[in-house]
Amino acid sequence: MSKLTLDERVQILSMLVEGSSMRSVSRVAGVSINTVAKLLAEAGEACIDYHDEKVRGLNCKRIECDEIWSFIFAKEKNVPENAPPFAGDVWTWTALDADTKLICNWFIGGRDADYAKLFMDDLAAWLNNRVQMTTDGHKAYLSAIEGAFGAEIDYAQLVKLFGSAPESAKGRYSPAQCTGIKKTAKIGNPKEKRVSTSYAERQNLTMRMHMRSLTRLTNAFSKKYESHCHMMAIYFVWYNFIRKHTTLKTTPAVAAGLAEQPYGFDFIVGLVEARAPKTGRPKKNT
Repeated sequence: MSKLTLDERVQILSMLVEGSSMRSVSRVAGVSINTVAKLLAEAGEACIDYHDEKVRGLNCKRIECDEIWSFIFAKEKNVPENAPPFAGDVWTWTALDADTKLICNWFIGGRDADYAKLFMDDLAAWLNNRVQMTTDGHKAYLSAIEGAFGAEIDYAQLVKLFGSAPESAKGRYSPAQCTGIKKTAKIGNPKEKRVSTSYAERQNLTMRMHMRSLTRLTNAFSKKYESHCHMMAIYFVWYNFIRKHTTLKTTPAVAAGLAEQPYGFDFIVGLVEARAPKTGRPKKNT
């Protein structure tokens, strides 16, 4: 990795979060696929640590939660017996601050009650105050939120109602036409007009557009669980600290008071270098 210049590392990282596959990055940047994979792993680990350290003590008012599907190595129904660990369907859980658009926390795993509990317990530890939360109608959310927050939350579910899919839409990824929504208060006293998952769903689209492994109808997908987690970690630091949100005119981290100004990709390179072992002979004691 020491052979790469700062500009080369910035180029590789920026291409990864702009929807390029690892092999296309390798071709455009003129480096080996192993070099790209190594930088992905090192930057991913650095971003995981940085996000865990800095995105804490949040004073959010409204949080929207959702989970987005992808797969590792193969789709669940096609996983062979000799597949690597965690192969198959995988879900990325996200919690988004509706006001600052900050991704408060994220979690990768299954979609059952155990993973919902881990996700909500983690989120509760990052918040300073009572919030209003909205999720979809996934059953695992209710018990997880009750366990993590007790009665100290205003929580509602928003369930979309769909009509029957037209014949022309069968076999496509697009859902049937939404015919209405149902808002249901579950805990506390959530304000109905603020019950929404629109921002979280829009952020899901941003994820699919900016990570090649999440793009629909392509042959690009994560081959390893670790690589999937590393790419997600880089994306969320980029989304929170580097990418300026159109309506905010700044980054979510600045809007949330977690940073004084937007960062650049050289910031992530700096995180990687800070974790690198120091070279050279140790000084002798005198």
